[in-house]
Amino acid sequence: MSTNDKTTKYIALMAKAKEAAKYSYSPYSNFPVGAAILTKDGRIISGCNVENATYNGGSCAEKTALLKAVSEGIKEFEAIAVFCQKSKNCWPCGHCRQFLSEFSIDMDVIVEDENKSINVASLKELFPYSFSSKQLAKSD
Repeated sequence: MSTNDKTTKYIALMAKAKEAAKYSYSPYSNFPVGAAILTKDGRIISGCNVENATYNGGSCAEKTALLKAVSEGIKEFEAIAVFCQKSKNCWPCGHCRQFLSEFSIDMDVIVEDENKSINVASLKELFPYSFSSKQLAKSD
């Protein structure tokens, strides 16, 4: 895939993340976030953050999108775009990085900066020492 094709694809993915942010339920933080995850077969699944009065009972946008995809039988991903109007270069939190790494440590993570430029990093770059099933393997 050419760089131009990838850029075009990631701009479209970011547009879906922006749309998802409109559905955010964030009355406590007032920090709406949207995410859109691109599957290996070209589908886009979006999600938004959903807060709860118990605070830790909520879900980040990235996790919501991933849970929707997995609940539909999808477990292979190419990229995820994350958008927050209030904070540019809004990379996934540590919990979301761990959650995403369960399915694809090599996926690209896309965010938008103050100039509306797309920034891309691999999840592996953002989370070089993820915990994985390798650590759960039995040792003899």
